[in-house]
Amino acid sequence: MSGMVLFVDSLSAWYGGAGILRAGKRSRSRVQILYDVSFTIAQGEILGLVGESGCGKSTLAKAVCGIVDDTAGEITHSGGRPQMIFQDPLSSLNPAKTIGWIVEEPLRVVGGTDSRERRKLVHEMLERVGLGSRYAARKPNELSGGQRQRVSIAASLIRRPRLIIADEPVSSLDVTIQAQILDLLLELGRDFNLSYLFISHDMNVVYQICDRVMVMQRGRIVEEGTVEKLFEKPEHEHTKQLLAATEEDYI
Repeated sequence: MSGMVLFVDSLSAWYGGAGILRAGKRSRSRVQILYDVSFTIAQGEILGLVGESGCGKSTLAKAVCGIVDDTAGEITHSGGRPQMIFQDPLSSLNPAKTIGWIVEEPLRVVGGTDSRERRKLVHEMLERVGLGSRYAARKPNELSGGQRQRVSIAASLIRRPRLIIADEPVSSLDVTIQAQILDLLLELGRDFNLSYLFISHDMNVVYQICDRVMVMQRGRIVEEGTVEKLFEKPEHEHTKQLLAATEEDYI
């Protein structure tokens, strides 16, 4: 791994704030979600982010992608904006469009290629994620959950980003399909020299795929380290609780 693809320094984020609702009442108060979060991701690295639901993981992902308006701190990308893979591909894929249209859309937005070249790239990417060009004419509701997630991966990779943010990408899939998607992400990471911010509440999945792990609690990073260090010698009480809960699931 050489060089950094993401540098985040003292990132804080808020939701809510001043505003007038139609009923004439003021909106809810400004609520801080992230508190002085700092980290880096190296080229080719898989950085895990774990924590309980509601701790701020998804807000961090959105802030890194530039889709949270109220933030403070520094976010520096190397090699363009990251792309996202979401937890539920059915809700993130346009049900009215074909798979080919969905995967091609990022290329249309950025421009610089004609329709023939775009179709060629789409078919190549569908093959690369294990679907094949024959899926281009289908729609999301004609595919299984695992196939839809492969479409999401293809759409996120079509512009060849350096960083992918995967927000609970396998949590809605059964165990067998989870393993297939994780293997695909690892394979694509090696082939395209990708970096990942891999967000999950499943410590077992994180152990399988990540190089380093950050533990988040109430919007703060409370512990960070290599997978081996964090799993074998956790220091923060919240990390110990997450690991203990994982062990209980398998007793």
